[in-house]
Amino acid sequence: MVTLSEKRLEELFAGMKGKRIAVIGDLMLDRYIWGNVSRISPEAPVPVVDMEQEQVRLGGAANVAMNIKSLGGDPLLIGIIGDDNSGRQLSDLMRENKFSTDGIITDTTRPTTVKTRVIANSQHIVRIDRERKSDISPVIQNKLLDILRKNISTVDGIIIEDYNKGVVVKELIGEIVTLANKQNKIVTVDPKFNNFFEYKNVTVIKPNRKEAEEAMGVRLKTNDDILAAGKNLMEKLQSKNVLLTRGEHGMSLFESNGKISHMPTKALNVADVSGAGDTVISTLTMALASGATIKEAATMANFAGGIVCGYIGIVPIQPNELKEIILHDNDHQSQKVK
Repeated sequence: MVTLSEKRLEELFAGMKGKRIAVIGDLMLDRYIWGNVSRISPEAPVPVVDMEQEQVRLGGAANVAMNIKSLGGDPLLIGIIGDDNSGRQLSDLMRENKFSTDGIITDTTRPTTVKTRVIANSQHIVRIDRERKSDISPVIQNKLLDILRKNISTVDGIIIEDYNKGVVVKELIGEIVTLANKQNKIVTVDPKFNNFFEYKNVTVIKPNRKEAEEAMGVRLKTNDDILAAGKNLMEKLQSKNVLLTRGEHGMSLFESNGKISHMPTKALNVADVSGAGDTVISTLTMALASGATIKEAATMANFAGGIVCGYIGIVPIQPNELKEIILHDNDHQSQKVK
């Protein structure tokens, strides 16, 4: 799509240092149970997992913040937790990773969202979710907005991270985008189905193919389908850019000036796609905040998403690995030309 030289990458990574990005959305606690399977249960035809290790990690919007932190930024997480042990664990993890918890509101009416993944013999066996998806109350909405209003002048960009868990409601979306546009702030969106067409006038909206299909009520099977969908989304949302992620088929970027670009996937080894979308939106936003063009930002995000797919479990992108992979790909492409 675009070739990023070593000098340009150094400029962009240097520009990411200290960028403050507000992340508003569904916070989650990711719990992992690792083990091995050597037998089938005599009680039912299911594997028996001999647990070896248990871990908790920041998930959902909090994983987006982890990626921002890893890229040298300063994330401001704005969201809710429940008044429960999982909420306290999530807060503790934020503090361990040197995140501010000033943007976190405790909602006593709902549990902290928890995703428990059981992984055995390097295979994802099952996921167990604990959550409540109903919309947050107007009182909680106002508290979250107040936090953004107090910090809007100090942030370099805003990510709206929607997992359809009830935090990113229609009224909140409109207020966030209006406030951001008045302050001329970058706004990027990782949408879900419920409020898909409320995300108007943003800098970039990044649906995946499944989300776009559900929102538009069509199947996107061919390149012509993708082109039509991208143009339709640009028209309906009046977004500056639409970045449509297409799994093994890469990404398609639609710009407000009419330009359309396609990128092949950079995932060399797909072990687990969990969290790849979080990494893409984080890298995209950090790159834009550092002065990248939309094509440069999308290119970096494409590589970053491909890298994290090679790991089992949700892990943040590492800037040194991202730089190394991009430069290695540059060398490979130049050899092909010769």
